[in-house]
Amino acid sequence: MRSSGVASGMQAMKTQKTRYRDAVNYLYSLQKYGIKFGLSKTENLLRAFGNPHQGRRYVHIAGTNGKGSASAFISSILQDAGLKVGFYSSPHLVRFTERFRINGEEISQDAAASLIEELKRAFAPKSPPTFFEATTAMALIYFAREKTDLAVMEVGMGGRLDATNVITPLACGITNISLEHQEYLGKGLASIAREKAGIIKKGVDVIAAAQQPIVVKTLEAIAAEREAPFWRVGKHIRYRTTPAGLDYHGLQLRMRGLRLGLQGNMQARNAALALGIVERLADKGIHVSEEHIRNGLAKTVWIGRMQVVGRHPTILLDGAHNPGALRVLARSIQTGFTYRRLILVMGIMADKAIAEMMRIIAPLADYLICTRPLYYRAAHPEVLMREAAPLGRPGEIVPLLTDALTRAREVAGTEDLIVVCGSLFTVGEALTYFDPVTYRPDD
Repeated sequence: MRSSGVASGMQAMKTQKTRYRDAVNYLYSLQKYGIKFGLSKTENLLRAFGNPHQGRRYVHIAGTNGKGSASAFISSILQDAGLKVGFYSSPHLVRFTERFRINGEEISQDAAASLIEELKRAFAPKSPPTFFEATTAMALIYFAREKTDLAVMEVGMGGRLDATNVITPLACGITNISLEHQEYLGKGLASIAREKAGIIKKGVDVIAAAQQPIVVKTLEAIAAEREAPFWRVGKHIRYRTTPAGLDYHGLQLRMRGLRLGLQGNMQARNAALALGIVERLADKGIHVSEEHIRNGLAKTVWIGRMQVVGRHPTILLDGAHNPGALRVLARSIQTGFTYRRLILVMGIMADKAIAEMMRIIAPLADYLICTRPLYYRAAHPEVLMREAAPLGRPGEIVPLLTDALTRAREVAGTEDLIVVCGSLFTVGEALTYFDPVTYRPDD
């Protein structure tokens, strides 16, 4: 009887895993429909579930780089204040369930499978949603059912026609803006800024961390059109980094010596943006103490961003996947790390500005290893090495990322620094390699 019970339990567990795998694989199959901008399919899906997103509280974050970090800071502060906080992000690094978190806990596989099955029944058979439209609807339904006090929603791409733009937030944030996805968002910074400014709603506070004059002018104009209070990091909100930590001089709040749980030069600006949003939330009835701010900032975790996963040699993972992010990473390496030699492991998606990315980061390398993660969009390592060749750095091609990481450890001495970057997919696979227990991927 006992062995029969154990067998039944194992069979039930296997059935649950199979159900989850099948459900997620179905969602992945929607990727064949590519990227389609527009809100109608997401709105139709949510209507089928009774519009659970309406009347709920959100923070909406758009931008080129730093969206996830700023969102993580906000979520951590509000969670420390005792709120039940949802956090929707993309892409995931290791597991699909990472996209949907409440107070740092991922959605369970069983809950994810059930939601996907429900959504599937609501799809129009001849015109199903894209993968991102489906996952966005899934997040909003999940947070509503779990009765979160507030959910932080990270934009996938752009803003105006991004599936997340079905919400009406209490406040929105726009991080830095640089050239990206021009085939979708338009040519030039002004066009991209207009798309990202699409999250600005009538009367909703906007905190922006962008610095380029054309971007600031575009954001200000759109905020004025929509009568949205507009606040800028660097003007209305100021900060500086000191040996004692971050000093913040905000709209009303003044704090010194704030410690950040995230590493890297860019995190001070992301934290200032997050604090500006937290300040505006106070006017909407969401109050946090200075203690909650200090604790929340210090405890913030955001995997795969300036994450040290090993010592002797130091091993640093960063999801920098465009020129702007790599410039920040390069500065952070030069100012924040001491090392004898830098071993650089690069895996980049084929649709990225590979030549420019290599020109930014490869000159820092004493040894360059070009590779690729196990993802269909990844560029061939030969392409990376060809673009790096004019820079004259010694190195080699290692076709598989796992082999490349092993090779980097062989090449590196105990005083060296191994940096793995170029794509979130590269970093996700690397996390599993270095810590297969904590970062166990979906089957």
